[in-house]
Amino acid sequence: MDTHLTNHFADIIALAQTNFEDVESVIDTTPERAILRLQAQYGKYQVFVTELFSDGNRQYRYYVLDGDWVVAGFDNSPDPRAIRLKYRRIGKEHTGEAVPHLHQQDKTQLSLTEPMAFVDFIAWLHVNLPKE
Repeated sequence: MDTHLTNHFADIIALAQTNFEDVESVIDTTPERAILRLQAQYGKYQVFVTELFSDGNRQYRYYVLDGDWVVAGFDNSPDPRAIRLKYRRIGKEHTGEAVPHLHQQDKTQLSLTEPMAFVDFIAWLHVNLPKE
């Protein structure tokens, strides 16, 4: 894993340890990709984080759960609903395209977002889900 990714993952883990409790993380690397998986507690909420770097692309998933209920889930997966929301239809030119979006209300509501960094996710949490 290159130094940039090592530092990037270390920064995420350090931010998580500063803002969350019971932080657990695993880094899995192969020559083709690097993945950080992290889970933690934020007050009454469970936080799940995944950062994947492969072929020069970054995929992320930042999810907050209250029990089994998805309170918020930011990701940039090629979700068909997000692609349809962004382009009105899914054509061949957009199939598999990573589209930043937010899931809420146990994934029943979807909205488009700007690309999200972990530090932005933490800021969103502090504003929208302050610890009780």
